[in-house]
Amino acid sequence: MSTPDIVYLFSYGTLQDRNVQLSSFGRELAGRPDALPGYAQTMLAIADPKVVEISGKTHHPVVRASGNPTDEVAGTVFEITQQELLAADEYEVSDYKRVLVTLKSGTDAWVYIAA
Repeated sequence: MSTPDIVYLFSYGTLQDRNVQLSSFGRELAGRPDALPGYAQTMLAIADPKVVEISGKTHHPVVRASGNPTDEVAGTVFEITQQELLAADEYEVSDYKRVLVTLKSGTDAWVYIAA
């Protein structure tokens, strides 16, 4: 049984890290492997010192629509609450924007892509 408060979040980067999850959501998330078709991944320099401190990384992956349906980015899909989605918005820097996508599995999920 699903509750309206539950949403799906696809992560291909630091939101898969335990420390980032504990800092952002106050818990470790359980997820399952999935993939984002039609996107390609590159790296992005992060200037926000708080985000660098939480993740321990100065460069984070970022994805952009590639226009090629055979491209795909592997990652993890998490079941989270609307409130946790807002916490993820707080964690992500302005270089990212949140969009709704359909994953390879057919699941509709939120993902952060290049702004």
